[in-house]
Amino acid sequence: MAIVKPFQPYRYSPKAGDASRLVTQPYDKISAEMQARYLAASPYNLVRVILGQRSASDTGTDNVYTRAARHLEDWMREGILVQDAAPALYAYFQDFELPDSGERLTRKGFIGLGRVEDYSAGIVYRHEPKKDRLELLRHTRAHFGQIFMLYPEAEGAVDKLLEEASQGEPAMDLLDEYQARHRLWAITDSSRIARIQERMAPAKLLIADGHHRYETALAFRNENPGITAAEYAMMTFVNMYSPGLKVLATHRVLRNLEGFRPGDLFNKAKNAWSVTACDS
Repeated sequence: MAIVKPFQPYRYSPKAGDASRLVTQPYDKISAEMQARYLAASPYNLVRVILGQRSASDTGTDNVYTRAARHLEDWMREGILVQDAAPALYAYFQDFELPDSGERLTRKGFIGLGRVEDYSAGIVYRHEPKKDRLELLRHTRAHFGQIFMLYPEAEGAVDKLLEEASQGEPAMDLLDEYQARHRLWAITDSSRIARIQERMAPAKLLIADGHHRYETALAFRNENPGITAAEYAMMTFVNMYSPGLKVLATHRVLRNLEGFRPGDLFNKAKNAWSVTACDS
């Protein structure tokens, strides 16, 4: 049984400034150049917490993780981060453009707490440097990014509920550096939350992205058996049948493969696919 719960997150308040200057790409996509740009964008940019600057003088009591925890505590105390008034699920819509065709799509999902399950339970399935993320979680005791979960629901009942919830003004609306639009609506109505939970209960969940974050959450749960909150992690849930869910081609380079001969690969590939040689 997949257990999904509403929660009361801390979110940036208007005091923090322009939201587009506060958010970042996922930590494992942030280059040194991007990190510098985020640091310059705002003193409250989240990069200071999720991927702060290391120093040669770091110690066991003053390091990238302890500084992250201090930033978090300071921002909460100063009212930069404010906890939402009521537990909620969050309808999360991402408007983006396909790189080749230019087609505009909207990926529709929702953010909530998902119970962390052992893989052996048959509820969460794997698709694919977790020590670093575990240290951050230990020091801050907070989740800053979501685990991207897919669930199968051909009827689209949850999507319809999210559409209903998205009719008013969003709680957040911003463009990121790639011109993708991110919109968020708080769902606090208990009957709507209950209907989403009911539809999600029988779902089998597939981790589309965030395997290290999920395994970090598992490790943290196992370290803290007496803490109920440690049994859950922040997740974004997207319907596999959603037209806004696209899987695009990616390019991978594999090195140092023993006995690998490119010519053999191309010859074998021709048996299954249409292969065209390119100049570069």
